[in-house]
Amino acid sequence: MFVLALILSSWAVSAFETTSEQRVFSRPLAFDVQGHRGGRGNAVENTLPAFAWGLIDGATTLELDNGITKDGVVVVWHDEQILPEKCIDTSPATPEDPLFPYVGKYIVELTLAQLKTLDCGSQRQTNYPLQLTYPGTRISTLEEVFEFVECADPEHSIRWNIESKIDAVNSNLTASVDEFVQKQYALFAKSPYKKAITFQSFDWRSLIAMKKLDDSIITSALAEYDTTAIYGRSLSPWLAGVDINAFPGSFGAKLAHAAHAINASILSPSAYKSNLSLTTHEMVETAHSLGMQVKPWTVNSLDVAEDLLAWGVDGIISDYPNMVRRFVQQYGLVVAPKFPKLRVRRCLEQYL
Repeated sequence: MFVLALILSSWAVSAFETTSEQRVFSRPLAFDVQGHRGGRGNAVENTLPAFAWGLIDGATTLELDNGITKDGVVVVWHDEQILPEKCIDTSPATPEDPLFPYVGKYIVELTLAQLKTLDCGSQRQTNYPLQLTYPGTRISTLEEVFEFVECADPEHSIRWNIESKIDAVNSNLTASVDEFVQKQYALFAKSPYKKAITFQSFDWRSLIAMKKLDDSIITSALAEYDTTAIYGRSLSPWLAGVDINAFPGSFGAKLAHAAHAINASILSPSAYKSNLSLTTHEMVETAHSLGMQVKPWTVNSLDVAEDLLAWGVDGIISDYPNMVRRFVQQYGLVVAPKFPKLRVRRCLEQYL
């Protein structure tokens, strides 16, 4: 009962004080349960079926990743490289294509036509034994994903958390910061979902660039051990020149101050059962005192989720949004309504 009272008390606050000009985003009515890569624990990741199940399962937000092809198209996929455990070659896009087979190549090396030949829905991932497969499923463009979801969500009530997959260390393996931001923003701007989009990245240079392009875009600073703590007292190439050690407090508090320094509205740190997990109670408190929200990833343990709720986080990103939704509802928090299953499935049949 004490934990529940603590959580409900923290949720009574609708906004946070801030001394900067940084925009303060009020907590939404529904707790932000995000379907990571649509909900990769339930369906093959970052595909239309995964997003369909995210809608059916009542996710507040669909989280997804973007890459950019050789011919400049924004596609929805997580990995820089096409991995054999996720995708299968079918046939070349053109006869005797010298780049075929495409599995093993990088997205930045392949055109959209070449990517579209891949079957990325047939293989269940070893770590996700409950994952539904959809044989023949292709990688989608971001525009195609928007169109499919709009079919299932004509009221435009779903929210989005869209990540730019930029490699800040090996720049030749992905498109540049400028290309990512320009091309993603062009699609955001013409989408009816523009105001519902959060733009996130581990490469904080892209967050700064997106804010310069349009200050109204909500940005989320992603953080994990490999992009922050591993660098010790040296500057991380992922953090746009920000020196975490210049800020006061514990590492978690320093990270919150650093994200605030680039005008991010959300801090999204790792949170799992490991000594590499970054999220702490002090981090959440510090971020809130600075007017920021905290939405950790990828939370697939209810033990971890319980701690996060007690600390007053503003959202949880999970491979199992259905389970997290049920858990936060049990704690007395408001959750988003589910989308009509029949309508979602009709749209999936139309667009798949």
